[in-house]
Amino acid sequence: MRVSDRFLLYAAGTLRAIAAATTGVSVGAYLKALGYGAATVGYVTSAGLSGAAIAMLLATIGADTVGRRRTLVLLSALGAVGGAVVLWPLPELLLIAVGFVAMWNGMGRDRGPASMLEQAMLPATATEQTRTTAFARYNALQDAGNALGFLIVAGMLAVPIWIASPAPTNIRELRIVLAIYPITSLAAIVLYTCLSPSVEAPTAIRRAPLSREGRRVITRLSALFALDSLGGGFVSAALVSYFFFERFGAPIETVALLFFAARILNALSHLAAARLARWIGLVNTMVFTHIPSSLFLASAAIVPSFSVAAALFLLRESLAEMDVPTRQSYVMAVVRPEERTIASGITNLVRLTGWAIAPAIGGALMEGYSLAVPLVAGAALKIAYDIALWLSFHRLAPPEERPAGHAV
Repeated sequence: MRVSDRFLLYAAGTLRAIAAATTGVSVGAYLKALGYGAATVGYVTSAGLSGAAIAMLLATIGADTVGRRRTLVLLSALGAVGGAVVLWPLPELLLIAVGFVAMWNGMGRDRGPASMLEQAMLPATATEQTRTTAFARYNALQDAGNALGFLIVAGMLAVPIWIASPAPTNIRELRIVLAIYPITSLAAIVLYTCLSPSVEAPTAIRRAPLSREGRRVITRLSALFALDSLGGGFVSAALVSYFFFERFGAPIETVALLFFAARILNALSHLAAARLARWIGLVNTMVFTHIPSSLFLASAAIVPSFSVAAALFLLRESLAEMDVPTRQSYVMAVVRPEERTIASGITNLVRLTGWAIAPAIGGALMEGYSLAVPLVAGAALKIAYDIALWLSFHRLAPPEERPAGHAV
C-alpha cells in the first residue's frame, strides 16, 4: 500500500475536476454565442458523454490487461488533443463529432473513464476502516477543483479587459476558458506516469472470472444506477446553467459563482458523509440525504425569482453529493478485490450512459416545452432510485458494518 499513489490520484482527479467545471459552465454560453440553441447544447453534451462512455467500456474490458497507468495516459492524451481541436470554428455536426472524440464534459463533474479507474485503484491505498474516508477526500478534492474551476470562469469573464475585449461573453474569451481542459489533460499525463506499479491489478488475478454473487450484486446495482444517472443527466451543469441564463437572464459569471458556492458545499458534504456513514451506514447515508436534495431541485425549477431559485439550488447541492463517496465505497466493499475494476467500470458505465442520453432529451424538452421540465423530471427519477436502492440493499452491509465473525 503506497500512500503517495493516493495523493497522485487525488491530484489528477482535482485537475480533471477543474477542467470539468470550466467546460460544464461555459459550453452552454459558448454554443449560444455561436448562435446555437438549447437542443444543440444537449446534443454536444450527449456526444461528449457518449465518447466517454465508449472509452469507459473499453477501459473496463482491457485496462487490467493493458495496464491501468497506460490506459489513464491514453485517455488524457485523447482529452488533450480533442479538447484543443474542438475550440476551432467548426460547423455543428463536426463540433458534435469532435466533442465525442474529446469526451467533452458538459456535466460540470468528472465521472468519466479516468475517474472509474481511479476508483478501482483507491481501495488498494487504504484499509477497510479508512476506505470510505479515502473516497470522501477524493471526492471532496474533486469538488474543490470544481469550485476553483467555476471561480476561474467567473474571474476571467467578469474582468474581460485583460484581453481587451469589450463584451463579457465574447467567443474568444470563452475559447480561452475552454482551453483549460486540454491543458489540464497534459498535466494529468505527468502525474499518471509517476504512479507506482502497485496500482495495477495483480497479474495472478487479472483474468479472474466474476463470481456469481458479484454478478448478482453488480447487475442489481447497475440497474438502479442507470435510473439515477438518467435523472442526473437532465440536470447537467450545461443545462442547469442554460436554465439560469434563459429563465432569469443571469450572466455567466454570476452562474459560475453560484456553481462555485455549490461545489464548496459539495466538498464539505463529502467529508460529512464519511462521518455520517460510520453512524447510520453507507446505504442509509446514500438514501436519506439524497431524497431531500431532489425535493429542493424540483422546487428551484418552479420558483419565480433567481435569488430563491439560487438558494434552493444551494440547499440541494449541500446534500446531493453525500451519496457519491458512500456509493463508491459501498460498491468496492461488496465485491471481491479482483472484481473491483469491472465493478467500477460497469456501474460507472451505466451511469455515464444515462448521463449521455438525458441531456439531448432535456435540451429538446427545454426548447419545445418548458425550461423547468428537465429539472423536475430529473428530481422525480432520482427519488424513485433512492426508494428502490434502500428496498434492495439496506440488508447487504459492507464488511466494516457487519457483526464480528459474520460472513455473507
